[in-house]
Amino acid sequence: MAFIRRVRTASGATAVQIAEYAGGRQRIVRHVGSAHTEAELGILLEQAGQLLGDPDQGALEFDVTPTPLVADLVSPRRDDLVDVEPRSTAARRDGSGRVVGTDSRLLFDVLARVYASLGFDAVDDDVFRDLVISRIVEPTSLLDTGRVLTDLGRTPASYATMKRTLGRSMAGGYCNTIAAACFTHAMNAGDISLVLYDVTTLYFEAEKEDSLRKVGYSKERRVDPQVVVGLLVDRNGFPLEIGCFEGNKAETLTLVPIVRQFQQRHGLAEIVIVADAGMLSATNLRELDDAGLNFIVGSRVTKAPVDLESHFRWHGDAFVDGQVIDTITPRTGHARKDGASNPLVKAEPIWNADHHERSWRAVWAYSAKRAVRDNRTLTLQEQRARDVVSGDKAARTPRFVKTTNGARRLDEASLARARRLVGLKGYVTNIPATPMPAREVMTSYHALWNVEQSFRMSKTDLRARPMFHHTRDAIEAHLTIVFTALAVSREIQARTGLAIRNVIRQLRPLRSATIAINGTEQTFTPEIPEAEQAIL
Repeated sequence: MAFIRRVRTASGATAVQIAEYAGGRQRIVRHVGSAHTEAELGILLEQAGQLLGDPDQGALEFDVTPTPLVADLVSPRRDDLVDVEPRSTAARRDGSGRVVGTDSRLLFDVLARVYASLGFDAVDDDVFRDLVISRIVEPTSLLDTGRVLTDLGRTPASYATMKRTLGRSMAGGYCNTIAAACFTHAMNAGDISLVLYDVTTLYFEAEKEDSLRKVGYSKERRVDPQVVVGLLVDRNGFPLEIGCFEGNKAETLTLVPIVRQFQQRHGLAEIVIVADAGMLSATNLRELDDAGLNFIVGSRVTKAPVDLESHFRWHGDAFVDGQVIDTITPRTGHARKDGASNPLVKAEPIWNADHHERSWRAVWAYSAKRAVRDNRTLTLQEQRARDVVSGDKAARTPRFVKTTNGARRLDEASLARARRLVGLKGYVTNIPATPMPAREVMTSYHALWNVEQSFRMSKTDLRARPMFHHTRDAIEAHLTIVFTALAVSREIQARTGLAIRNVIRQLRPLRSATIAINGTEQTFTPEIPEAEQAIL
């Protein structure tokens, strides 16, 4: 049986809760709020009674109009007068309370405190902070941001002031300040000896290109003008650096500028850069190596026949689940000499930077689970190719279909070659085996899912696509806001273990109420539930 429970808190307030007996012990079902005055206590008790009568009621709203009992306070005793009995006064009813408005200022205060704890208040721009928090709570256009901030208990700046803030963020170097604060936080929270890099594309619904928004290879398979965004994060996915490039810029050409910018900004010498196979280019790896930086990048499975030629000669196609082969790979093309392993020698070479000047270290791993998945994919691709060859399906030429003199046939040689390589995953690095064994190379590379998750958060939760911005400065200022919002979201996720959307879903309904009683207004703010205390 549920009942209303009143208990004294450590701060001296009176907490009103709905509780029930379970297993001989009291269990808190709902914390209604804490009262510091008799009027507040009367409102909370009335509210608890309504919740107790209707357990399916939704968000807690202060929409009652209580008339609490009040009485005149007794004046303090004066030592120079004779004590007399206080005059008896009958209790009377106060005027009815009226709810003036409600807002989610508790949510705003929580996000603002996390924002400040990361050192972002060094920007010293309240409008910029409000834009960041609004982006986290409810991503929308600049014109609609005022509505979100009002709901959060803020007095929003005008639309013109918000636009000027975007300009100030570029002129004032806000992105550099935020990036410096992110680096300091990452250093204090762990280490940045290993950083992860990836790129994505953000498209525009525009008919014409300009100097920044250009048509290029789109990850979303669109033909609209776009920009390429590069993101550098630590091993936990916390953002460290962001860069914006022309839409037709090749992904491989974005890595080195971002890394150099990060390296010069913080004066770093020894860090490990981890990137996927899309960054695997001879120029990238050479420039990173020349800069004294270590790297781990994914290798393409098509390089396996050259890298593992010795294995295929001496062991055939036989692999054991979990098998790891540490060998070398040519820096460019399929160079022989000292650039690739010698198939006449059974033992795999041990990479040494001084002895193998024309090669990098390569680590190949076999997974039976990956082999099953690859085989399933190849079977579907083979069936699609057979349907196209037989004419059962009209489609563009898929994989494993070869066209000769207008006639289509199944490319059985390519299919057999692909079947031979199922289950293999390769990694290329310039780190010797002594400081970093092969399995540690693999583990470091697999942390890339953190940067991919950060991009998903940016594109879905924060809606990073700059729909309403057209100039380079406005686009880069928008990305600075998204970058800052991503850092706050990642920090909250690290503290609570909850996705940012879940935290907002739990805190936003906890509304503060402004109630007018006898011509004076009082604001009642609910306490943060114990489950969300970790945020602070």
